[in-house]
Amino acid sequence: MKNKTRTYIWLAFYFIVVFIPLILLMILPRPEGREFLREVSVALGFLGMALLGLQTIPTSRLKFFTKAFPMDTLYTLHHRLSILTVLIILIHPILLFINNPATLQLLNVFTAPWRAKAAVISLVAMFLLIVSSVWREVMKLKYDVWRWIHDGLSFLAIGLALFHMFKVNYYMSLTYQKVLWLSLTGIWLAIILYIRVVRPIIMLKTPYKIVKIVEERGNCWSLYLEPDGHEGLDFEAGQFAWITTESPFIFRENPFSFSTNADHDDDYIGFTIKELGDFTSTIKDMKPGQTVYVDGPFGNFSMDEHEHKDMVFIAGGIGSAPVMSMLRTLADRQSEAKIVFLYGNPTWDSIIYREELEEIDKADNIKIVHVLERPPEGWEGERGFINTEILKRHLPENYKDSTYFMCGPLPMINAVEACFKELHIPATHVFSEQYEMA
Repeated sequence: MKNKTRTYIWLAFYFIVVFIPLILLMILPRPEGREFLREVSVALGFLGMALLGLQTIPTSRLKFFTKAFPMDTLYTLHHRLSILTVLIILIHPILLFINNPATLQLLNVFTAPWRAKAAVISLVAMFLLIVSSVWREVMKLKYDVWRWIHDGLSFLAIGLALFHMFKVNYYMSLTYQKVLWLSLTGIWLAIILYIRVVRPIIMLKTPYKIVKIVEERGNCWSLYLEPDGHEGLDFEAGQFAWITTESPFIFRENPFSFSTNADHDDDYIGFTIKELGDFTSTIKDMKPGQTVYVDGPFGNFSMDEHEHKDMVFIAGGIGSAPVMSMLRTLADRQSEAKIVFLYGNPTWDSIIYREELEEIDKADNIKIVHVLERPPEGWEGERGFINTEILKRHLPENYKDSTYFMCGPLPMINAVEACFKELHIPATHVFSEQYEMA
C-alpha cells in the first residue's frame, strides 16, 4: 500500500509539472490578439519543453523516485516519452508555418535570428538523440560512447530550446512565466548536478574491494565485495546496483542483481554476472583487493511485502541471480512459505547454481522445476520453454492467490505473461524484472 501511495504521488507531481505551463497559460492574464493556430503552437511548444526537461528524471536513478517505479518501467517510459516529445516539438513549428508561410524563412540558419537558429539546432539534436538511441546496436555504438553522445545531445537540445524560449520573449515577458521556467530549469540543473557530480563523489568516498571471484556454470562468475572504509549498504533480496571498476566520473557502469543473502551478518555483497559483453567478459580476470564502485540498491522487485504468501519464482538463465538472493534470504529466515521455482535454461550443464539448487530442493516447502531447451538423453523433466501446460502442472493449488516474481530476457517475460492471462492470474500479483533496460 505504501508503494502504491508513493507511486500515485509521483505520478501526480510529474503530470502537474508537465501541464502547469499550459494551465497558467489558460487561467492567467496574457497578451491578446493572436491567431488560434499560433496559440496552439505555443502551447505545444511549452508542453514539449516541459517534457524534454523532465526526461532527466526517469533515468536519473534518484532513489526516492525509483522506490515508486520499477527501473525497467522508468526506462520504457523514458524511451516512449522521448519520441512523443520530439513529435510534439516538431508540430510546434509546423503549425506556425501553416498559420504564416512566411515564417518558413526562419529555417535558414544563415539568415534567421539566433532565437530561430537555436530552435532548429535543438530539434536536429533531438532527432540525432532519438536515432542514436533507437539504432544504437545497429550503429555498433559501445554503450559508454553512446552515453556520452546521448548526454551531449540532451544538454545541447535542452539548452538551445530554453534559449529559444527566452529570446522569443512574448509569453516569457510575463513575470509568472519567467519564474515558472526558471524554477523548472533549476530543478533540471539540480538533477543533472546530482547525477554528474554529487553521486560520483559519493561513490568515490564509499569504495568496495573484491574479496573473491567464484566460477559458476553457464559462463557466469560470482563477484563478492566488501566495503572499504565504510559500513557498506543494506539491500532487499531482488534488488540490484550499478557497478564499475573505473572512476564513477567516467560513467562506464553496468547494472547487476544482488545474488547474496540480504540478511547477511557480514558486510559482503555479491553479484552473479554472465559473460555477455565487454565489461562482463573481464569479471574472470579481476583480482581480490581490486577496487569496485557500487551505486545502489535500486528496484522494487522485492519479496519483503509478500513473504507471508505462497510465492512462484520464474527465471531464465542469469535471471536466476535475484531469485537466488530471495531463496538464500528465505532459507536464512527459515521461512515456511510454499515456493515453486521454474527455471529455464538451454542445457543441464548451463544451469547456474545447479548443485545449490539441488540442496534447496530438499526442503519440504520448496519445489525446483528445471525446464531445458536441449535436455540430455534420458531426461524425464520439463523440456522446451516455460508455457501454460508446464505452469498448470507445477503451480500451487491456490495459484491465483500466489505472488509471482519473474526475471529474465524480455521475450521470456512476454511469453510467460501471456500464459498468466490464459490462467487468469491477476496482474497485480505479478512482479517482473527484465535485463534489457538500456
